[in-house]
Amino acid sequence: MLNFARMKQYVKMIGGVVLTVSMALALANCASQQEKAERRMKMRQTVEEAVAKRQLHIGIISMNTLRYGARTVTSDFFLELRGDTLRSYLPYLGQAHQAPFTSPSIGLNFEAPILHYIESQPKSNLYRLEMNVKTEEDTYYYMVELFDTGEAFINVRSQNRDPISFSGAME
Repeated sequence: MLNFARMKQYVKMIGGVVLTVSMALALANCASQQEKAERRMKMRQTVEEAVAKRQLHIGIISMNTLRYGARTVTSDFFLELRGDTLRSYLPYLGQAHQAPFTSPSIGLNFEAPILHYIESQPKSNLYRLEMNVKTEEDTYYYMVELFDTGEAFINVRSQNRDPISFSGAME
């Protein structure tokens, strides 16, 4: 009978420890959820301000080509919008349909004025930016889908090259 009483005390003690640990984890989870919500709100505001000012920098993570599939890229590549200018430093893997008259650049590397710009918000958490630019080499259409989380998807079409898309994040 003594063993049974000790066992009962031991079970109560373990129950108390489990309850204490559970409460501590619940409180920590609430704090981390609040921090996550605050970070989400801050990123949402950052994205809204960047789109409104036309000042954003997107670091590229991967590309998806028409002929060669998806590839991860180094962190050097980016797309930058500065007012009425698009700065593109993106890799390119695909086929050119017409040889350029000027010396061809490797990739989609240029800085050019935006000829046509359309901004829309098809969903509450998504901005769509459509831009046309013309370089000496080609004419390009960029469509950037920017989520309020900072995640971005970029589709590029041109007159003389295969289409290509990229994924990245706003920096």
